[in-house]
Amino acid sequence: MPLNKKRLFNELLTKFLLRYEDVDALIVSDHEGFIIAGQKRASVDMELVSVLTALINPLLERIREEFAFKKFGSASFDTENNRLVFISIDENVTLSVVLDSLSSIDKISPYAYFLAEKTAQIIYAGENDAIQVSIPHFDTESESLKEPDRIKDQIYQLRLDSGGIYKFKFIIVGDKAVGKSSIVRRFVENKFSLDYRSTLGLNVLSHSLGFYGNEVYFSLWDVGAQEYFKRFRKTYYIGAQAAFIVFDVCKRDSFANVKVWYKELEDFLNKKNIPIVIVGNKTDLADQRSVEYKEGIELVEELTKENVESYFSYIETSALTGENIEDAFSLIAYHYIMKSKEREEKRLKESLMDQINSILKKRGKLTISFITENPYWSPGLQILNDVNTLCECEKLIDDKDKRLYKYSNGLIIKNFLFDNLDIKDSDGVFVIFDARKHTHIEQKWKDVVVNIISNLKENKVALIGVRVSDETNWSNIMEEFNVNQYLEKKMVSLLFFKIGFEYRLEIYDQLNVMFSTITNL
Repeated sequence: MPLNKKRLFNELLTKFLLRYEDVDALIVSDHEGFIIAGQKRASVDMELVSVLTALINPLLERIREEFAFKKFGSASFDTENNRLVFISIDENVTLSVVLDSLSSIDKISPYAYFLAEKTAQIIYAGENDAIQVSIPHFDTESESLKEPDRIKDQIYQLRLDSGGIYKFKFIIVGDKAVGKSSIVRRFVENKFSLDYRSTLGLNVLSHSLGFYGNEVYFSLWDVGAQEYFKRFRKTYYIGAQAAFIVFDVCKRDSFANVKVWYKELEDFLNKKNIPIVIVGNKTDLADQRSVEYKEGIELVEELTKENVESYFSYIETSALTGENIEDAFSLIAYHYIMKSKEREEKRLKESLMDQINSILKKRGKLTISFITENPYWSPGLQILNDVNTLCECEKLIDDKDKRLYKYSNGLIIKNFLFDNLDIKDSDGVFVIFDARKHTHIEQKWKDVVVNIISNLKENKVALIGVRVSDETNWSNIMEEFNVNQYLEKKMVSLLFFKIGFEYRLEIYDQLNVMFSTITNL
């Protein structure tokens, strides 16, 4: 469908006015002051701004001469009622931003350069080009600090179950002309343009990628490389959760500057560790190549040794041919999800340890028993042993039928098979049944649960985990596990829960439930 530039400008400028209350008007005009597009609040005189735009162009032209590519320039000045910011899109077109007289130009400038880039995209767009005009939230991180539960909920979604939806902010940095925007365009639109145009500060696009049965949504922030924009890049980096650092395999200086860009990321993100993929672009120019593949690998190994808590990878791409473009984004998605899961697992470990220590402080001893069908698969036992690694462990029994570990802090962990359990002294019991290939429960499963209820002392806890698949009918499973008549005779806290594909984090959650229940009984 042919591109309707008038409609795109109207949508873009309207959204911008709605988002930023300090902005009174937005005007795109030519060097004679003719208005190409504009939106304003009722109090602003568009004609006056248009005249001012025409007058400011000679000044912009002089400013442009200071830049190597001779196209960019900006200026600002105050009138009695407004503050005005002018940004040249090219030699003939200017974006004018009209602010309230008390507004901060420094505060609005990062947003204005984003708008300038979108304006340039619309002006230069071909008939069949796709232009995204959504307005991003630059203050993602500051908002998330005020809403910790929202971030916690997002992290809880990052479990690679099929059908998950994951969203993250992803920034792309590197020297100018290395192909950052071309990589983004190839990924989002599957197109490539031979006409080079520097990004004016920032371009933001959204795109999704199917990843192991899940949908990963990228908010792609393509950041301008010019030194002039460095003062705004800190604003653009806020809330970044992953990054590409791109270099041109034909330009050794762009390869050398990868470390410079990494240092800027470190500084601007306050040393926050995020997954980073180093991307060597333009592999289609094989005869001009000056950086070899092994050098990229060696750089990643060097950065990894210096920053052991960060994830680094290396991949080579061609935005021209599309080679490895989708693989590069799949790689960053994988690292982002796995790092988020690792952070969540670390948080859950600390939470479990706090609960264990709290119980031990009150009681002096805590005994947890795990019951499994397979002697070689006991994830709950493994997790508790991992959590309690700082304490000295004495293995009293360690064979396939029975395991008994006693820790120096008073924690005792046991593991039994279905037909050989001894839980009379246990404070909590954790059992897992695998119902993924079953339409009905096995009779021995119910017998195990009844045995647990009968042998546990009053006011103790039993968690019954059931591994399920998409085809499992949970309601039927619960009906067949009906043990209410046994519970009526015994004051035992019995809790059933589902276990999906990503069972480790779910078991962390349920162990937390167990310890909370033990604390409250």
